[in-house]
Amino acid sequence: MKELEERIAREGRVFAGDVLKVDGFLNHQMDPALFRAMAREWRRLFPEEVTKILTVEASGIGLACVAGEEFGCPVLFAKKSRTRNIAGSVYTAPVESYTHGGVYTILCAKEYLLPTDKVLLLDDFLANGNALLGLLDLCAQAGAAVVGAGVAVEKAYQPGGERVRARGVRVEALARIAAMSPDEGVRFC
Repeated sequence: MKELEERIAREGRVFAGDVLKVDGFLNHQMDPALFRAMAREWRRLFPEEVTKILTVEASGIGLACVAGEEFGCPVLFAKKSRTRNIAGSVYTAPVESYTHGGVYTILCAKEYLLPTDKVLLLDDFLANGNALLGLLDLCAQAGAAVVGAGVAVEKAYQPGGERVRARGVRVEALARIAAMSPDEGVRFC
């Protein structure tokens, strides 16, 4: 998606450790107009029926909510810790976080992820694929069908996209990065 690539090229910053900082418009301060355009593009890419959008707390929530409006369906986010307001049975899956450096358990209440659901997974980044694989695990536990996965940015030079696609999931990234470095910036696929 040209608009997203242009924003990354103009406003994104690459730091050592393979970090792309896009928090001015994507995952800290958010640009709703850009999110609407992204949601429309995912709707075009996934014309099939979607009954639920599933993402991981926290950076994917904004994107998923705007996409939920476009798809006309509820949005569910997997929490990174159990809170007092989650009562009853939950699905859980371990997820290793590159950004946070460690493993955490994602969870969602069984009452909100059903075997009748047709789920679109959404997230802001795809690098090693662990978050999407965790979401796939939750869907498998629920018996829900996964329509596909949409990501804003895929670091195509890392193994995540290949790992998720190897599970038979169609992944649609709106910006695919071929390489990046603090000196050279970002090069798109």
